[in-house]
Amino acid sequence: MKAVAASVPALDPFFDENSGLGADAQVASRPVRGSLQQGDTPGLYGGSKQPTVCDVAKLKQFLTDPRNDRKAQAWAHALTISTDRIPDYLDRLTPVLLRHDTLVKNHDYKKGKAVPYDSLLQAGIAILVDAQGRPAVKCSCGNPLRPFAGDTNRISVKFEDGNREWKGYDRSSVVAVRPAPRPLEKIVLVDVEDTDRGISRPVGTSGAKDATFDTQEKRAVPNLAGASFGQARRSLTDKGLAAGYDSEGLPPDDARVTATDPPAGTELGFGQYVMLSVAGDSGSSDGSTTTPPPTTTAPPQSPPSEPSTPGSGSGSGSPPPSSGPPPGTAPPPSSGSPSPPPSTSPPATTAPPAVTTPPPVTTSTSAPPPVITSAPAETTSSAPPPPKTTSAPATSEPPTSEPASGQPTQSATV
Repeated sequence: MKAVAASVPALDPFFDENSGLGADAQVASRPVRGSLQQGDTPGLYGGSKQPTVCDVAKLKQFLTDPRNDRKAQAWAHALTISTDRIPDYLDRLTPVLLRHDTLVKNHDYKKGKAVPYDSLLQAGIAILVDAQGRPAVKCSCGNPLRPFAGDTNRISVKFEDGNREWKGYDRSSVVAVRPAPRPLEKIVLVDVEDTDRGISRPVGTSGAKDATFDTQEKRAVPNLAGASFGQARRSLTDKGLAAGYDSEGLPPDDARVTATDPPAGTELGFGQYVMLSVAGDSGSSDGSTTTPPPTTTAPPQSPPSEPSTPGSGSGSGSPPPSSGPPPGTAPPPSSGSPSPPPSTSPPATTAPPAVTTPPPVTTSTSAPPPVITSAPAETTSSAPPPPKTTSAPATSEPPTSEPASGQPTQSATV
């Protein structure tokens, strides 16, 4: 795992770092509450008043020049597209700035080929993301990027070749991006220079059509007790809040939410985390995660709010229209990602169903303690199952009641 610091030239870039393709910024990495986050997570990416942190037109001109055909073929191959689709693919990408130290599969250009390697990009690096929020291109050098598909709990970062360990680096607080459950129409960003300012950027634009909004607007945490983890995450995203979890793996989408921290009704700013406690198995549904930092009700930095004039799209932080594409919509043909999307969640427009049956019984051979820190037991265990959990935590109200109490119930798997 190679560290890639902001504003440090690559040794084997696809394009000359001095060609003006993009410029990084100085951004302090923010903590995460679960290192597998979807591409539409509110506050995941930042923006700038500068109109061109990535010069997409210049990148397109270079890749379509017949003199650069060999390099264009290697570039397209890394993204699993054909060279004739490069212009259309680039037109669908959106420039953003990383707000987290982010794991990706990077590519060098060596001997006419794209050579993949895992890397950790420092917060502040300018990248292009696709219509599902996945990293696609590193702007300064044009290197193609794909989502990191490894185990985020087993990484060893090497700081070498001029990439010194940066201030604020925390191995336990890095993020790997999974695709949003549906293509986005806009991406809601936080201005990295003024966090009181938000930027609503249509997908496929570079800043000319940005709309700004006041980030001080608050929104209430919804009552999510009884909803599935996938439903709860979608509901929070539509409100401009980030779904957090405190477990060794990403909870399955069908795991039932028992409590939130902070509780329902609490007012938070754009992009702040709501920690979700779930019943049943909280093992990772699509990969392990790094150990998140201690549960807090909000990141230390003041986050922005959702746009005051939300568009009709399904971008992060704004409610999608009822006629929008359903969850699980296949990514655009140009995305070419080898990483499977993790979401199969129901639409956010449906109310969370009331819990009428107890959560699934785990196959662990031990009695269910208040908190399980070990991995789930093998399903082939011959020991009798433990007693079933109750249908709702002691402190949570039914879905139709008043907001949940201020003290979340600890999950049996958190």
